[in-house]
Amino acid sequence: MVTRNDFIHLSQLGGLKFKSTTDTSIVLTHIVQSGWVKGKSTSSLAFNISQFFLSLNHKLLTLIFEKAGLDPKVTSFFVNYLVKRKTSYVLNDFSSPTFEVNVRVGQESALSPILSALYLTLFLYILEKRLKNLKIPISILSFVDDGLIIAQNKSLDISNSYLFYSYNVLSKLLDSFGLAIEHSKTEIFHFSRSQGFFNPPPLDLSLIGGPILWPKDT
Repeated sequence: MVTRNDFIHLSQLGGLKFKSTTDTSIVLTHIVQSGWVKGKSTSSLAFNISQFFLSLNHKLLTLIFEKAGLDPKVTSFFVNYLVKRKTSYVLNDFSSPTFEVNVRVGQESALSPILSALYLTLFLYILEKRLKNLKIPISILSFVDDGLIIAQNKSLDISNSYLFYSYNVLSKLLDSFGLAIEHSKTEIFHFSRSQGFFNPPPLDLSLIGGPILWPKDT
């Protein structure tokens, strides 16, 4: 239902029907080549959300279910499944007292792809709107707890500035969702058709809590 009513953000890939790793590669290849046709290089900033599945706010997730228009019975099921569950252990004649257990959205669970996609779709819509209001022309690809911020320009310095500001907005918005970027896994890539010496500049994210990124060979 959520895919039929376009609730899932178009940039979300991974774990969803017809949205595999292969599709991510195809989309990125198309973006790079379409930029070359326009005489532009493509720069991408790859990031990873730290402890994503363990950090999801279950109460926010149930609110997102309601926003997505899911049947109230489905929402009620997940409220009981995710929030304020209790359990006890029994061994022979011993029975422990009951205690609360908040069931995490397990990374290997069959439900984790759609639950994580629903959680991030609201985040992506808000991020897209904020970047548009700031007039930062970038594209986003999301693959579960990984993502790409993509900029295209004839100047790599300008692309780096777009990526810098986007990363700042992204970090602050993730924080408001109870999530955080794992800075040590952030990487930058430049895709250029330059036939000569290609030495792209580094991207310094230290002012906003990130690393200094030296471009990977592409």
